Amino acid sequence: MATTPRRPANPKDAAEALFKPAKKPAAPVVERRAPPQVKELVSIKLDSAILEHFQKDGPGWQDRINDALRAVVEAEGGE
Repeated sequence: MATTPRRPANPKDAAEALFKPAKKPAAPVVERRAPPQVKELVSIKLDSAILEHFQKDGPGWQDRINDALRAVVEAEGGE
């Protein structure tokens, strides 16, 4: 009858196996759509001339860009 050794064959491998972090299963990704008319934070690159045009009237330039984009969407028959 074979007996198992008291010590592992390679103590370094046994020690590393003990300290390896346990891998947690990845949570399923659930994409949630924002309700209509709720603003979301995004990052967008615009031409400097476009940005200057909307910023020239001072604060509220982001709302003006949003309004301009909304007008285009509505003109195309969306939402």
